[in-house]
Amino acid sequence: MKLNYKSFGSGRPVLILHGLFGMLDNWQQFAKRLAAGYKVYIIDLRNHGKSPHSDVFDYDAMSEDLVSFLVHHDISQANLIGHSMGGKLALRFASSYPAYVDKTIIIDIGIKRYKPIHISILKALNSLNLSQFHSRNQIDDKLEEAIPNKSIRQFLLKNVSRNIGKDGYHWKMNIEAITNNYNLIIDKIELKSDIINDCLFIKGANSDYILEEDKKDILLQIPNANFITIPNAGHWVHAEQAKLLLDIIDKYLSS
Repeated sequence: MKLNYKSFGSGRPVLILHGLFGMLDNWQQFAKRLAAGYKVYIIDLRNHGKSPHSDVFDYDAMSEDLVSFLVHHDISQANLIGHSMGGKLALRFASSYPAYVDKTIIIDIGIKRYKPIHISILKALNSLNLSQFHSRNQIDDKLEEAIPNKSIRQFLLKNVSRNIGKDGYHWKMNIEAITNNYNLIIDKIELKSDIINDCLFIKGANSDYILEEDKKDILLQIPNANFITIPNAGHWVHAEQAKLLLDIIDKYLSS
C-alpha cells in the first residue's frame, strides 16, 4: 500500500506515526521544527488521512506498509516516533523488522490491552450520514449530542472533507474498517521478539495510558526501555507540551 506522506528537512530519517482517528497534519508543525536536524516524514497510516482504505486493519498490515515505504524511499534504517496507536505500531514494527530501526520513541502508550474507550465515539461517527449535511457547523452540532468535549470534536472534524461535484461531506478515514477492527487496535501488542534497540517511552503526567505497574511488563520485552514523564500534559503531549517534547526527542536522538 502506497501511503500518503509529507517530508521536511535533511539528515537522519525520522518517521512520525499518528494515533487512531489522526492524520499526518496533526504532527506537521512539530515535524517542521524537528526537521532542523533530521529528515522527518509524517505519514497517513492506512485507513486514515489521504492514504488508501482497506478492510484489513491491524499492526501486521501496517508494519508491511512501513516496510514498503522505507524500501520505496531507499531508507535502510530510521528512527520511529509513534503516538498512541502509532506507538503500538512502532513497537510491533521494531520487533518484526529490527534491522530497519535505529531508535524508537513511544508517546503515551504501553504494550497492554486497553479498555474500549472509543466505542461511544465510533457509534457517534457511524450514526452520521455526512452527505446530508450542509456545513461543518451542522456536523459539529450533531456530534455534540454524543461528544460534549469540544477539543475531541475539533480533532475528529479534521477528518471531514467536502464532496466534490455534489452536496455534503464524507469521512477521510475508513470508519467501517476502523470499527470492524477496533478490538485488534486496542489489544495487547504481541512482540515478535524482544526489542533490544534503544527505546524511550514518554508519558504525559496527567494521562493514565502508562501506569507505574505497566513498566515491569514493558521491560520484560524491551530491556533497554527508558521512561520519562512530561509535566502538565495529558495524552496529547505534542499539542500540550510541544517545545518540551521537541527538546527531549532531539536530545534522545542525538545522543
